[in-house]
Parts: sequence; C-alpha cells; structure tokens
Amino acid sequence: MTTDSKTNVFHKKKSLFQYMKQNYMLYLFLAPAIILTIIFKYIPMYGSIIAFKDFSPMKGIWASDWVGLEHFTKFLTSPNFGDIFMNTLKLSVYGLVLGFPVPIILALMLNQVKRASIKKNIQLILYAPNFISVVVITGMLFIFLSPTGPINTILSFFMDNPISFMSDPDAFVSIYILSGIWQGAGWASIIYVAALSNVDPQLHDAATIDGASLLQRVKHIDLPTLKPMMAVLFILSAGGIMGIGFEKAYLMQTAMNIPTSEIIATYVYKVGLQAGDYAYSSAVGLFNSIINVILLVFVNYVVKKLNEGEGLY
Repeated sequence: MTTDSKTNVFHKKKSLFQYMKQNYMLYLFLAPAIILTIIFKYIPMYGSIIAFKDFSPMKGIWASDWVGLEHFTKFLTSPNFGDIFMNTLKLSVYGLVLGFPVPIILALMLNQVKRASIKKNIQLILYAPNFISVVVITGMLFIFLSPTGPINTILSFFMDNPISFMSDPDAFVSIYILSGIWQGAGWASIIYVAALSNVDPQLHDAATIDGASLLQRVKHIDLPTLKPMMAVLFILSAGGIMGIGFEKAYLMQTAMNIPTSEIIATYVYKVGLQAGDYAYSSAVGLFNSIINVILLVFVNYVVKKLNEGEGLY
C-alpha cells in the first residue's frame, strides 16, 4: 500500500470517527435495537450447531457427537418431505401473490376519500382485525364455518348437506389465505397511505385539468410514488416466503386436514418439542432458513434487474 493510499484510509477513518462523535446521540438511540438484535438473533445462532450433532441434553452441545449432514439427509429423504415442503410453499406463495396487492389497492382507494372523518372511520374498520389475536381469529373461523354455523345456515337454502369447511383438506389453503388477507391487509396499507400523503396535490390538479382520468392519475402519479416502497416490501415478503407463521396453521389443524395443513413450522414443533428430537428439528428449521436466504438474494437480484437497479441492497 502506497503512502497516499494509507493517508486516504487514515483520513476516512478519522472522518468516520468525527461523524460518530458529532452524532453520538443518534448512535445511542440505535444502541438498544442493536443490543436486542445481538441477544435475540445472533447469540441463539450458536444453538444451530446441534443440527450437525447427535445432540444429547445430558452431554451438552459441544460434548455431543458430530453427525454432519445426517439429519438433513433424513429430512430430505423422508416420505412426507414432499408434502410438507409443498404445503409450506403453497401457503406462502399464494399468500404473497394474492395478499401483496391488496394493501396497495386499499391505500389507493383510501387516498381518493377526501372527507377526513369518513376516511378515519374506514381506516379504523380496516385496521381493527390486525389487533385480534390469532387464537380468536381461529376460534371465529371454527364457529362461522362449522356445520351448524352461520355460513352453512345460509348455504342450507341452496343445498341439503352442510359443508365441513375446517375438516376439508381442499378448503384449508383458501380459508388460511383469505382470513390472513382480511386480518392483515388494512394494517399493511398504512405505509402506502403514508407514502401517498406526500404526493403534491397540484400534480393531480394539473393532470385533471389536462383531462387525465382517475385511472390515468393513479397510474402515472400514485403508482410511481409507491414503486420503490413496493419493491423493498416485496423483496422482504419474498425473503420470508418459507417462514410462514406457526400459530395459525397449528391452531387450524384438524385430524382431517393434516394432508394440506402440515407445514415445516408445525412439523418442527411436533418433532422437536413434542417428540424431543431437538437435533433433527433444528436441522429442519435450519434448512427452512437457508431456503429463505436463497430466495431473498434471488428475488432482490431479479427486482434490481427489473427496477432499474433499485432493490433492498
């Protein structure tokens, strides 16, 4: 390294130190988030070692024997691997494809409501389901969709036999996704509504004077404003495509719908906590995380190609 390059590196380090010193309050605000992330996200990664060991609680992590990729091979060659993997992928992909546009559409519709009082009431109705717990949501589904519930009561006017929705494997995916959209779409639209509030009203006024229709104004003014945010949120959603929630899928499971409701998260719970095979369940969970990372990198690459270099990183 030449003397000039060493000098440049020294000045960069010095300027970075000076910047941190001048803005130390910002770093103090950031410190709790960093500390919590290290404690609850990075330190637990140490436990992932048991995925490569014949773990015994009596021996501990380091004293347990290494088995390499044996647990991964066991999962990938198990008879139910295909069903579990595809069930997880179906719920995740369908939920992303069908659920991602809904908050954007809601935000665009809310943006057209001019009366503040009406807009606030609509937002209250849309945001409320997000604050209902998953347990309550699942209980509501079992009540409304039971053979004696209100849905079957209405359908009884058109058919003789009631439909057992929650026991039907073919209906599980639709119920899971539609209830998830109903619960989370309103809350997810907040960030888009906030972005649209920054659009200069004069742009819409000028477009209206020039004869632009509502759809044309949405296409050429509102959507370009949302485009960068849509790209980032889509990448984040796609990166967690295999990380579908455990609670709701587990609570909605019945003995009859297991063929379509058994996903990786519920399988890990049953094998790890219920059966006590911690090493094997850790390997399955680690496999799921690796798939998520691969999807995150791939989707970010594709979006950057399609979005003129704008992506998550």
